[in-house]
Amino acid sequence: MARFTLPRDLYHGKGALEALKTLKGTRAMVCVGGGSMKRFGFLDKVVSYLKEAGMEVELFEGIEPDPSVDTVMRGAEAMLAFQPDWIVAIGGGSPIDAAKAMWIKYEYPEITFEEMCVVFGIPELRKKAHFCAIPSTSGTATEVTAFSVITDYKKGVKYPLADFEITPDVAIVDPELAETMPKKLTAHTGMDAMTHAIEAYVSTANCEFTDPLAIFAIKMIQEDLVGSYNGDMTKRASMHNAQCLAGMAFSNALLGIVHSMAHKTGAVFEDLGAHIIHGAANAMYLPKVIAFNAKDETAKKRYGVIADYMGLGGANDDEKVANLIAYLRGMNDALNIPQCIKNYGADALPCEQGFVPENVFLQRLPEIAKNAVADACTGSNPRKISVEEMEKLLKCCYYDTEVDF
Repeated sequence: MARFTLPRDLYHGKGALEALKTLKGTRAMVCVGGGSMKRFGFLDKVVSYLKEAGMEVELFEGIEPDPSVDTVMRGAEAMLAFQPDWIVAIGGGSPIDAAKAMWIKYEYPEITFEEMCVVFGIPELRKKAHFCAIPSTSGTATEVTAFSVITDYKKGVKYPLADFEITPDVAIVDPELAETMPKKLTAHTGMDAMTHAIEAYVSTANCEFTDPLAIFAIKMIQEDLVGSYNGDMTKRASMHNAQCLAGMAFSNALLGIVHSMAHKTGAVFEDLGAHIIHGAANAMYLPKVIAFNAKDETAKKRYGVIADYMGLGGANDDEKVANLIAYLRGMNDALNIPQCIKNYGADALPCEQGFVPENVFLQRLPEIAKNAVADACTGSNPRKISVEEMEKLLKCCYYDTEVDF
């Protein structure tokens, strides 16, 4: 038996933020990030609409990009003091992910972070609060997913939390919020969405309910991402919907080793000032992983279907896979994203020699590979991978060399 779970209500389109007026409750904790939602006036609107719904409102502000375990614990303490019956998270993936983890700790104060990381092991929520997610970026789709990613900076590791319990009750996908994204964020979140859709389509957990969402999202992203990056706000609005469709797909079909690798390389070079932004990591690793997975015949056929749907040509599946890889690398170039870790430099831009020195990468490689294989996303990858193969694949992602194994 399989399961397909989405938020009960999804409000979308310009002005959808007003749906907050319809929520029923007495107290709402609003979780938000670094300030853009305040600067552009959206946070004031959220507070106003919630008060119009008859709620007392408290803010938990300053949630950092790639939120930490410490932030989650502080947020849960604030919730325990305030006792909200609605948790409303607004902003990029980080405040929404953090709020999901806070929600678990709020409802179960004795639970440890390690227990929260047990895949599909979270106890039943909604005994104290319901959850509303309002994304301002077009990539993570955490507003519709059963996932959250929290970083343990002491270990330099990102941990995905995975359970249908943390799927939000209400998602508000209002494109006006996405208009505030700077170019770099538009690029990175867009390639995160493309990776979600492609990994969901080839995942071992794909099904007839997830495939249409994934394949249609891929086509939308192909048509709209570069234009959105270059300032076309009609395409920006379309991308906000496309990333949500991709999220619906991967929340139910799961992901693969592109995300496993991104999770385990993102923070591991933090001490060098080299935090590899999640969407950029996905963009760099996706072509290499496709080449690796395409050695599996079932995966190769499904990549061929993607290439056909995108109109990329090819006389057989091998040619179609090659065309798909070339197309995605071309998207990286159009979005000014490096092709490999070695060339990942300041401000996440391509350069001759990036932040991560070769000797440091090689020194840390065995531990990164081991952690990536153990990541929650590895189990649904279409081709099994050993720690030794993961080391080889990560080397290809560092040097931008061909995957021939």
